[in-house]
Amino acid sequence: MSQVPGWLARIGAGITQVGERLDERRAEVENEHTAPEPPPVVEHVQPSTYVPATPQSRPHPAEAVPWGVRVAAEAGWRLLVLAGTLWVLMRVISSVQLVVFAFVCALLITALLQPTVARLRRYGVPRGPATAMTAVLGFVVMGLIGWFVTWQVMENIDSLSNQIQDGIDELRKWLLHSPFHVTDKQINEIAKNLREAIGANTDQITSAGLEGVTVIVEALTGILLTMFSTLFLLYDGRRIWEWTLKLVPAAARPGVAGAGPRAWRTLTAYVRGTVIVALIDAIFIGLGIYFLNVPMAVPLAVFIFLFSFIPLVGAVASGALAVVVALVTQGVFTAIMTLVVVLAVQQIEGHILQPFILGRAVRVHPLAVVLSVTAGGMVAGIGGAVVAVPLVAVTNTVVSYLRSYANAVPHQPSEPDLAAASAELPARPPLDETRS
Repeated sequence: MSQVPGWLARIGAGITQVGERLDERRAEVENEHTAPEPPPVVEHVQPSTYVPATPQSRPHPAEAVPWGVRVAAEAGWRLLVLAGTLWVLMRVISSVQLVVFAFVCALLITALLQPTVARLRRYGVPRGPATAMTAVLGFVVMGLIGWFVTWQVMENIDSLSNQIQDGIDELRKWLLHSPFHVTDKQINEIAKNLREAIGANTDQITSAGLEGVTVIVEALTGILLTMFSTLFLLYDGRRIWEWTLKLVPAAARPGVAGAGPRAWRTLTAYVRGTVIVALIDAIFIGLGIYFLNVPMAVPLAVFIFLFSFIPLVGAVASGALAVVVALVTQGVFTAIMTLVVVLAVQQIEGHILQPFILGRAVRVHPLAVVLSVTAGGMVAGIGGAVVAVPLVAVTNTVVSYLRSYANAVPHQPSEPDLAAASAELPARPPLDETRS
């Protein structure tokens, strides 16, 4: 009984405190409702300085441009930069055209002779003697080919000129009795016009002969540069390639290092395959025109071999030369048979020999061949036409490898990418949440 009053006293004290708090809260609410509002502040704005607010801010200029136009602009200025770089590069190459052409010829000859050096090295021959033996043998063979062609032309030039004159006389007789109704007077007028044209251009012919001396000097210089470059490429090609890799930026060096050997294999396969195809063309067409009793069959076969290094165009030119010689020396029937032989061999070459010998790795579309040969001929003459197709084949190999290399290598994020990625990550949870 003595504990009950204490318990009731604590309850009564709690109720009293709750009532006091309710009274204080009621007084605060009444004071908020009865307090007077402050008077509004009126700002005096000058009429001349008042600027109405725009309902909506204007978008950024880049956002106002359509997406297609932005993409075209981005691609356009990059193409302009590439075109400017290519133009500067072509200007530099044209300034040192002889040096560039000699080095490219050295590359082609090295691609042809390098397998022989490698084979001699496998047999235990040191690098220096292997390089010297291969280079001397290759240059001797090329020199003998040039000497043989010159000798055959000089030996047969007199008889060929007589046969050409007889062919022209027969062509004149055929025109007189042909259904075209050509008269002897018209033929004489044509011959007179030709003589007058030659006489009027005597100065130009003389200047061209004087320029021929300069061409001979440049040709000898180019031959010496080609031989010198070939020796060093055969002897020290690997070190030259390693030094070239040091000029490439470090980020792109692995891809270029992988593309280089593949490009070299493509060039080697192209040169060796082209030599084999050209040799087969020369042998079979030479045998055909020999059995047709066409004069200068052997020099014509050598010309066919040399012209075969210019794809499509060279084959057409050498075949046309053989047909013309057969026409003016042996008549229409022999010319037609020569044309049949040339076309048959070229069809076998295009559909059987090139796919089998060259393979798919160095095959180039005929349209690309025609365009590249034409462009190379316009830029650098016969030399440009010769190196155009191997350049396209090597470029195709390099681009294909770099594309596959870029797709195979994972993307390495840069520092801005890492910062953006870390900003998007959630914050680290507290230790208590991690443990739970």
